[in-house]
Amino acid sequence: KKPYSQTYLKTLHNQLSAIFNHAVRYYELRSNPAAKAGNMGSEEHKEMLFWTKEEYKKFSFEMMDKPVSFYAFEILYWCGIREGELLALTAADFDFEKETVRINKSYQRLHGEDVITTPKTKKSNRIIKMPKFLCEEMQEYLQMLYGLKKKDRIFTVTKSYLHHEMDRGAKAAGVKRIRIHDLRHSHISLLIDMGFSAVAIADRVGHESIDITYQYAHLFPSKQTEMADRLDDLGKGEIENVS
Repeated sequence: KKPYSQTYLKTLHNQLSAIFNHAVRYYELRSNPAAKAGNMGSEEHKEMLFWTKEEYKKFSFEMMDKPVSFYAFEILYWCGIREGELLALTAADFDFEKETVRINKSYQRLHGEDVITTPKTKKSNRIIKMPKFLCEEMQEYLQMLYGLKKKDRIFTVTKSYLHHEMDRGAKAAGVKRIRIHDLRHSHISLLIDMGFSAVAIADRVGHESIDITYQYAHLFPSKQTEMADRLDDLGKGEIENVS
């Protein structure tokens, strides 16, 4: 029998400990046995990988032979949406006059059936402003879909298809293999590099700003030198005024 993962054991221990803490606080349990027994399991920290813009460009060039793949990855990279959000998109979600795409649902395949659910979190409901070139690309793509109705899904491929295409494109482009979700990391790292704040980025990708700050802290440029320089300027000004 396959052993339980360390992450699962850690989660199980945390939940048991929370129950016992509640009993200690409200039901006169003398102590928390889970705390006495000590921790079990450990959290798994997956390395965060992402592509630079140059790496993505090489990859996207290799996708041009299959329009559905090319346009799907364009939306994923340039909008930073989740895979389920991509696969739930309909023609009605696009407003090309306002240059926006609406994210208000997610796609899953459950028990052999297509299931559309609400997004991952409340924050995930959002309107994303698209760059002009992406608007033009998506208009081109929708025109290719013969007989498309407003509420029809525009990407009817499977998640396994996208993963296979990711493998194919990365190999052909000679870039490192990353996960589909890492395209979201790539978008966020691009925005950080462009100088946008955690709050602005969080609004775009449907995250809490505290999550952006915590998960991507190592990518934000250090402001310590700038802070010291500006404080130095202020301090010099005060001294000059006194003298």
